[in-house]
Amino acid sequence: MNGSDSGKEKKRIMIVDDNVTNLMFAKTSLSDIYDVFTVPSAAKLFALLPDISPHLILLDVTMPEMDGYEAIKILKSDSRWEEIPVIFLTASSSGKDYSEGLTLGAEDFIYKPFQPELMLKRVENLLELAEAKKSIKRQKELLGEAKHSYQPIPQDDTSRKLAIGFLSTLSDYLENRGMGPVLLAGRTEKRLAFLVKGLIQKHHYESTLDSWDLSLAGFAAELHDLGKVFVPDSILLKRGRLTAEEFDQMKLHTTMGAGLIDRSALQSEAEGSEFWRYARLFALYHHEKWDGTGYPDGRKDNDIPLEGRLMALINVYDALVSVRPYKKAFPHDYAVRIILEGRGSHFDPKIVDVFKEVSEKFQNSDIE
Repeated sequence: MNGSDSGKEKKRIMIVDDNVTNLMFAKTSLSDIYDVFTVPSAAKLFALLPDISPHLILLDVTMPEMDGYEAIKILKSDSRWEEIPVIFLTASSSGKDYSEGLTLGAEDFIYKPFQPELMLKRVENLLELAEAKKSIKRQKELLGEAKHSYQPIPQDDTSRKLAIGFLSTLSDYLENRGMGPVLLAGRTEKRLAFLVKGLIQKHHYESTLDSWDLSLAGFAAELHDLGKVFVPDSILLKRGRLTAEEFDQMKLHTTMGAGLIDRSALQSEAEGSEFWRYARLFALYHHEKWDGTGYPDGRKDNDIPLEGRLMALINVYDALVSVRPYKKAFPHDYAVRIILEGRGSHFDPKIVDVFKEVSEKFQNSDIE
């Protein structure tokens, strides 16, 4: 998608930085496609905002008088500007700074020194995501109008319709980031069904699974990696091994994904629905390990929700047999061996035993 399709008005971008060299470099990188406004301070930003309504703000973190953190707090507390997406500009790669920025409402980070092609792609992706969010909001409004005009839709159906729009737009976004068709591929949903049905046949976890809506849970499972929308491309698409600091940032995708799901549930006025409950547990706990060495909480054995234990195995299998920027796809037999070796350490032994029996069904050729 090009930021200036023929016949369309250019998107407006404000770049806020006290360094003139940074402003000129960023403007040169973006001005062929976007209308770029360079702003030397946060105070000047707020003086211009009433007259210029930007589609995106690139905001330097470290500035005199008012830094980026103070500025974004003001932006997000004002109804006139709270929906304008913000990308922080920073020379720091601290995981703590990254987490704080996202908590305050930043959508992403661009690291200095700027790389023109990477900056352009990050801006393009975020503008597409902003459009996707607007589309989801419109879908919600249309559903709300429909409720007043027709018979009320059952809650689960409403959640499903909202989720379809949400997943579809996120799938397009992640695919545009070079991750491939991550969502709505059906693989996660079907692999979950294989494992759950196998557990039920063996009478494992009956008290939990008896209350499951497998169709809803399977659909929610597709959101388990949602938090990766917050991971910088420099980490997500890195071809080499991640540094310890980069891995700390990568691990944030579990908590950030769960937080985004919580906000989506509130915005859809369906926070009590089963769909969002399943989605949150899949996203938050799919990197926990049976022996307690996983993240984000280091939970152990049955203290890990069943959603997390199931998704841990599915996620590892998919990572092994899929192409990633840092690896080729491994054969199915190799993936099976790795998972069997993780029985009782990485994975729930009962789930591994079921996987051993249904592993052939996990192959893509059997589930496409």
